[in-house]
Amino acid sequence: MDRFVWSNGLLEMNETLVIQQRGVRLYDGEEKAKLDAGVVLLSTHRLIWRDIKNHECCIAVPLSQIVFFEEQAAGIGKSAKIVVHLHPALPNKDPGPYQHSKFSYIKLSFKEHGQIEFYRRLTEEMTQRRWENTPASQPIPTATGSQTGRTRAVGIVGIERKLEEKRKETDKNISEAFEDLSNGTIMSLLPCPHEMVELSRSIANKIKEKQGDITEDETIRFKSYLLSMGIANPVTRETHGSGTHYHMQLAKQLADMLLAPLQERGGMMALTEVYCLMNRARGMELLSPEDLVNACKMFESLKLPLRLRVFDSGVMVVQLQSHNEEEMIASALDNVSEKGSLTSEEFAKLLGLSVLLAKERLLLAEKMGHLCRDDSVEGLRFYPNLF
Repeated sequence: MDRFVWSNGLLEMNETLVIQQRGVRLYDGEEKAKLDAGVVLLSTHRLIWRDIKNHECCIAVPLSQIVFFEEQAAGIGKSAKIVVHLHPALPNKDPGPYQHSKFSYIKLSFKEHGQIEFYRRLTEEMTQRRWENTPASQPIPTATGSQTGRTRAVGIVGIERKLEEKRKETDKNISEAFEDLSNGTIMSLLPCPHEMVELSRSIANKIKEKQGDITEDETIRFKSYLLSMGIANPVTRETHGSGTHYHMQLAKQLADMLLAPLQERGGMMALTEVYCLMNRARGMELLSPEDLVNACKMFESLKLPLRLRVFDSGVMVVQLQSHNEEEMIASALDNVSEKGSLTSEEFAKLLGLSVLLAKERLLLAEKMGHLCRDDSVEGLRFYPNLF
């Protein structure tokens, strides 16, 4: 940490922002730095860290100070990290948060994910070494003279605006490139052939380099890469960050995937069934129960054709917006009347439902006054309500 110097957070001339990531905590070697979680920014010349609450607390280290870096996988209760090994501090170094440190490396702990893309971009910058070709000189000045009243976007606002523009451009290119693939045409790839060629060339080179010497583990990893390149790419925290935006994108993907299964199952599925179905479809990118619930809660606000419903018993289900509750109650009454009486298990077999959903349908019909129950040692049995 004694390699870091205080910074004003402004980009210098010839310096370009590459990527930024929120929720990153700094470690001085194995010890937590006396700083809160903040935003880490990677430029063509420096690695910058800024406190989220106190924007004046900003530190930076030149990329030329980095010897090498490595990934550290997440563990139980531990976030994924990037370990950055640094050259010794220069004797005439500007002041920073630490005057002396017994460690020659720092750790970037990613609390809100995003470490995969950050590591990739850091690798690119360290390979290209752009700071050698275009040395930074001084902070970008604001406009003066005839341009009074118009200031150039610099600092944090300029950085965030530039990142947002780059993200929108990338999203647009990807959307246009893959728009018509589901219809079996590749014509939509023509506007951006360069990116597609570069992608295929990089994969081909990797295969050539490994030809005749590919282990089983590498084969499995490569297959997982190919799976993740599919059109129905699973929404993950690495690709969509965290918080509301992530859950909104996940809700949209859920709506696309669940429409057909829900129609086959009569318009309703227990949340546990949805959880199992989604994680089977997502392969290696498993979804947490908490993220699933938060995404389902956004169905109605996003005006999607699904909604999350919670029964009086606490059972949560996903159902179609067009689902007709009166028909569901009438179906339960008709089946019970025809058989004389039914248990949840018997009703589930008749309709091909899970026992959990069958019981909820019978309880709902009972709540509306169409059925009554006999709760004995033999179990819960429902009868038509003749009163």
